[in-house]
Amino acid sequence: MRRIIEQILKESLSVKENFIRDNVEKLILLSEKVAQAFTNDKKLMICGNGGSAADAQHIAAEFINRYEMERPSLPAIALTTDTSVITSIGNDYSFKEIFSKQIKAMGLEGDVLLVISTSGDSENVIKAVEDAKQLRIYTAAFLGKDGGRLGRLVNLPIIARSKQTARVQEAHILAGHILCHLVDYMLFQRHVIEA
Repeated sequence: MRRIIEQILKESLSVKENFIRDNVEKLILLSEKVAQAFTNDKKLMICGNGGSAADAQHIAAEFINRYEMERPSLPAIALTTDTSVITSIGNDYSFKEIFSKQIKAMGLEGDVLLVISTSGDSENVIKAVEDAKQLRIYTAAFLGKDGGRLGRLVNLPIIARSKQTARVQEAHILAGHILCHLVDYMLFQRHVIEA
């Protein structure tokens, strides 16, 4: 049992280290885009399926409530949380539309859409990105494997290059925490620290 735990830890650390090293500049760029959206009274929308839906909700909560510092709430929306909206769209139209119809209803030019997908091939997430781009919303993705179709579709693909879903998800939540940390720094600490 101990050997299994140590192997999982070794794999997790390796995937996360490679993911962050490969994507430092992209994480900075995403943080700048999100900070700019918040500064301009725009919002961050986040979506994904399964564990990625939970990650979307987690990241939105960090922005709306707080991450590590006391500061005003920031406008982030997880498109995965309204069961009445999701089930009515899925029932009346299709599961493929559950995020895109929300984006078409609430999305504005200047917003940011962050999608999360371990495969990069989720149809409802792809449709969300396609519709967001038509509204001139900046699109970014936390992805796994080779990035899938989403890796070629979004403005900013951030890929954890592993085929193990659990390891990819662990990298994604680390990236989410880095995003929260950098946005807080850019909006509320930079001028104090750099003055």
